[in-house]
Amino acid sequence: MPKRKRDQDGIFERSDSPYYWASYTDASGQRVRCSTGIRKSTAGRREAEALLAKWKLEAHEVKHWNREPSRSFEDVMVEYMREAVNRRSAESIRCFVKELRTSFAGRAMEELRAADIAAHIYRRREDGLANSSINRELEVLSAAINHVRNKLEWGLPNPVTGRMLKEPEARVRWITRDESVRLLAAAKESRSAYLADLFTLALNTGMRREEMLGLEWKRVDLHAGLIHLEAHHTKSGKRRSVPMNRTAREAIIAQARYRATHCPDSPWVFCKQNGKRINDARKGFLAACEKAGIENFRFHDLRHTCAAWLVSAGVPLSEVRDLLGHSSVAMTERYAHLAPERVRNAVAILDAVPNESRFSHVDLELATG
Repeated sequence: MPKRKRDQDGIFERSDSPYYWASYTDASGQRVRCSTGIRKSTAGRREAEALLAKWKLEAHEVKHWNREPSRSFEDVMVEYMREAVNRRSAESIRCFVKELRTSFAGRAMEELRAADIAAHIYRRREDGLANSSINRELEVLSAAINHVRNKLEWGLPNPVTGRMLKEPEARVRWITRDESVRLLAAAKESRSAYLADLFTLALNTGMRREEMLGLEWKRVDLHAGLIHLEAHHTKSGKRRSVPMNRTAREAIIAQARYRATHCPDSPWVFCKQNGKRINDARKGFLAACEKAGIENFRFHDLRHTCAAWLVSAGVPLSEVRDLLGHSSVAMTERYAHLAPERVRNAVAILDAVPNESRFSHVDLELATG
């Protein structure tokens, strides 16, 4: 490919990117160099050149005719995916965008209306999706529109607003202490040496499966009794430190002994004998549940169990929220019914109301004649 002059319009490649990049002058006269979001290939180059031509035409119309450029579904998603590419949930977002593309590909986003959202909902219901699954797709569409509105000041409507579907109350399943003893006993009899320690850590910290399986030794501080999670390790995208109680610490130390014996150079807390990371514990988990006689129980329910035990023991919801890394206390409220003492203490305040105010309307009428 011939070299392009620095201030020349055109498509170019960068060695650090799998996409074609574009250079052109925007409506304000500023030189713009940005990714097209189109992967390098023969067909991709033609597509990138067509996109550049569209951008240049829009810049001309804005400059000379003061016209707001049209924004396509693809324009919006390219900008949004640049922001979302480093998120832990990036792969899920790509799947949602793929389904949204079926409904909105090529559409001018400024012309999108409530009827278009309703049509997407109808199509996905015909596909057999539940309201919760459809809502996840709509959330991505709404987030993408809000991103370009707020960050790029694109004047687009957001027809998703106020049209999210009603979802059933979130499933919350946990096990008792006795059931957990049976589960751990079954895990210890498994051929997977790490399984019991993994379950123990989940029950005592509330960490998610991927947070544990992706845990590196450099983020474990046994002296301080803390596990450090960076933003890209967590679902919420926020850094947090997870305290270890004695039981969780013993599980970590057991894995340290395993590492010292089999794979002293492995960076992973939960690893195979060859030092490679454990990628999935589902098969061992299901086998342990079956052996322990525990039904309708998922791996993520270990996290629910940790939260349920804490709330039942009287730990404030705000503290449970911080431990689990919930983005708001509203997510933790699903466990509120496990703390009846909170309500009992609240109504007990009424006992302190002066006796003279404890009259019914009939009493008051009789007293006043």
